[in-house]
Amino acid sequence: MQRTIVQPPVPGDAALAELKHWLGISRPNDDETLEQLLHASLTICEAFTGKTPLRQTVEEIIPLAGGWQELVCRPVREVTGAALIAPDGSREVIAALTDALEWRISGSACIQLRRPLEGQGLALQLVVGIAEDWSGLPAPLRHGIIRLAAHHFRHRDGPGGASASAVPPASVTALWRPWRDVRFG
Repeated sequence: MQRTIVQPPVPGDAALAELKHWLGISRPNDDETLEQLLHASLTICEAFTGKTPLRQTVEEIIPLAGGWQELVCRPVREVTGAALIAPDGSREVIAALTDALEWRISGSACIQLRRPLEGQGLALQLVVGIAEDWSGLPAPLRHGIIRLAAHHFRHRDGPGGASASAVPPASVTALWRPWRDVRFG
């Protein structure tokens, strides 16, 4: 399965203000860097927990196989569209989704084809995310994202820069661990 972000999450001004408060920064000089660190921290949070923290729109391509297929993106809020990918790579929009697909959305989303389709795959457009916006994000996730962004900001000038450690600090993973979704196979 292949996933592409169509509309990325937007942490917004509230997230930036919270990070600046945590770091004790009042001037706008570092805003661009801090926003980039927030985006990176959101991505690391998603990789660690297996769940997308903030609402975003993604495209996930699945094979044209029979039976139920579990989607990679979690949690899925809504299936907003689908397109059949032809052998030449062109796409044909499936107008009546419920005629071609059946889906279940709970902790994870599963898709099943209702009828055989010919082509390379099926491109699904999905709205995913735990929270609609920054203020709706559960406190442990939000606080972990802030702490991680602050950690990388503080260590940006050290040896190796902010990417010196690929592992989030224990204080961050402790906040995120209850949200972690471990997948097998």
